[in-house]
Amino acid sequence: MSEADVLFEVRGRLGLITLNRPRAINALSHAMSLAILSTLREWADDDAVETVAIVGAGERGLCAGGDIVAIFRDAHDINAGGAQRPIDTAAAKFWRDEYLLNDYIKSYPKPYVAVMDGIVMGGGVGVSAHGSHRIVTERSQIAMPENGIGFVPDVGGTYLLGRGPGEVGVHIAFTTARMSGADAIYAGFADTLVPSADLPALLDALTITPVDEAVAQFATSAGESVLESHRSWIDECYAAETVADIVDALTAAELPEATKARDELLTKSPLALAATLRAVRNARTLPSLAAALNVEFRLTVHALSTPDLAEGIRAQVIDKDRSPRWSPATIADVTTAQVDAYFAELGEHELGLPE
Repeated sequence: MSEADVLFEVRGRLGLITLNRPRAINALSHAMSLAILSTLREWADDDAVETVAIVGAGERGLCAGGDIVAIFRDAHDINAGGAQRPIDTAAAKFWRDEYLLNDYIKSYPKPYVAVMDGIVMGGGVGVSAHGSHRIVTERSQIAMPENGIGFVPDVGGTYLLGRGPGEVGVHIAFTTARMSGADAIYAGFADTLVPSADLPALLDALTITPVDEAVAQFATSAGESVLESHRSWIDECYAAETVADIVDALTAAELPEATKARDELLTKSPLALAATLRAVRNARTLPSLAAALNVEFRLTVHALSTPDLAEGIRAQVIDKDRSPRWSPATIADVTTAQVDAYFAELGEHELGLPE
């Protein structure tokens, strides 16, 4: 990591974190995660810092996610017969520390203000949507895009998706839809909308003003949520028991929006969809974010040994042919045993967060 990849500054009573890789939409690296965690721990014990905020450099967004090219290398090596175990990969080491950071943000002893302006995806959600004050703007585009690369929602995504209204979380996961600020608030990923033009003034206010007072000064109406307006058919269709049943329900709904959702999810990895459905529904029963992260670590480590993760990244990022060859190729071919494998315990290698 370049020292400039993430910047730390104390302005008055505010500790400001700036993700500083604007050309990569501030994609999060392992070293950046470690640096953020270390600084947050220092600021937790610093009486001069009363509030923490995280922002992204540039105009495009807070954070587009993690370094999936590095993940591709590990997944490709394993599936090509490499001797390395998934748990020993750089990807698994990154996820372990990233999830520790996500959990620490959730329990942070001081106000943590996440400025979710522009694109916020995957790992970007992990460093923002677990904060105490989650700010979106009219420019926000928030998503959990993992199913599109043969992966499963992580960074606490299953926890957020599972606690969304009705079946909205399953819809978001399956279609990898980008949420507006209003949608993110409705779905439980954010709290307040502040116009993007007011963000510099908000940060200035946080240097001298208690957080609730500062946020209230700039908060405005988020407007209508499209997700909320679609809630009726979403709940009806995604309540079905299996992925195949959901596809059938979306087809039977005979609504343009439902048909679009069906066509979108049919482009995704059948195995990743099945694992995601179980994970999101399982997360609804878990007592805490930490418990969900413990399960997600099992999911992500196992995903490295499935062909679909490497293939999904190849199709979307490496070759960019947008034509992944999933294995299994169809929803009907996915077995219970294949899904069970995602949830297998890791023994001494468990993430082990106290739940």
